[in-house]
Amino acid sequence: MLGHNSAMFAPLQNDTFLRACMRQATDHTPIWLMRQAGRYLPEYCATRAKAGSFMGLATNTDFATEVTLQPLERYPLDAAILFSDILTVPDAMGLGLSFALGEGPKFAKHVRDEAAVSELAVPDMAKLRYVFDAVASIRKALNGRVPLIGFSGSPWTLACYMVEGGGSDDYRQVKSLMYSRPDLMHRILAVNADAVALYLNTQIEAGAQAVMVFDSWGGVLADGMFQQFSLAYTQRVLSQLKRSQDGAIIPRLVFTKGGGLWLPEIVPLDCEVLGVDWTVNLSTARAQVGGPVGGPGKALQGNFDPNALFAPPEAIASEARRVLDAFGQPHTDASTTGPTHIFNLGHGISQYTPPDNVAVLVETVHQHSRKLRNA
Repeated sequence: MLGHNSAMFAPLQNDTFLRACMRQATDHTPIWLMRQAGRYLPEYCATRAKAGSFMGLATNTDFATEVTLQPLERYPLDAAILFSDILTVPDAMGLGLSFALGEGPKFAKHVRDEAAVSELAVPDMAKLRYVFDAVASIRKALNGRVPLIGFSGSPWTLACYMVEGGGSDDYRQVKSLMYSRPDLMHRILAVNADAVALYLNTQIEAGAQAVMVFDSWGGVLADGMFQQFSLAYTQRVLSQLKRSQDGAIIPRLVFTKGGGLWLPEIVPLDCEVLGVDWTVNLSTARAQVGGPVGGPGKALQGNFDPNALFAPPEAIASEARRVLDAFGQPHTDASTTGPTHIFNLGHGISQYTPPDNVAVLVETVHQHSRKLRNA
């Protein structure tokens, strides 16, 4: 639909993030932050005020480009992530997404019965053209500075919002449907998985250099249910994704918040990188996920507690070093692959985070991770 020739884009100057995704040795541990373009930045708030609303920001190519680049102007981050929302896909399915100021997302229609489920279909990607236009625009504006990550919510996470009609504290509606009518739940998830795969493939064609699936609500499921209703459909997405574009490999990242318990079962997923939240011990995770030097394995992403960013600078630096030390010495042999780490938060950054504290985190990660490689 939007195939962009890579010749349109500048060559990458900093490919540390992509190399770490592929378990290749890098000279420092790359860092980017979930929700790095967000309300903690005064410049973001100024642009959002100009746009008039959150969706006004996300659907305007120039504004979406501007806010995606803002954190990179402030901090030497190693990747950019598309500025968008995980609910664009159900919105394109005709559920009527809106954001009231200070409130979470709401859908005009929810999907709770046979009739609503039977109406669901993979949306026409032309309805999401604003997302793909933003991807192409951001990639151009980055001018090769760092790679651009595209993303989507997981089939299960999208289903939570679609059935609940918005956010939820107890997941009562979605879990009631899952337990009472698993057949309907499976139908919702199958449509979601195929929609997410098409959505991510179209982002790749528009210029995304890696894609991430956010299984934000996978961790609310019971054991046994997670595998059946979340993991299986994340795999259905991954199995349909493009492996490369214009000769470049496109790494696939998966993050299940609260999924540390199931890490051994998540490891076989057909992706390059697994993200973990702050409840996970990185050393244990590395043993489960990282794989041997020269053998198969996955890169690990995580897992600094975002609330540690409220501490004084020396405490932030100390906690960042602790996270890096927990992963241990990264793989350094340029001639083969081995365990690698991408530094990130264990969930999105809080809107109340002091911007200067983020600078301390990024600088500490770059400095200390270089030291670890030379130890």
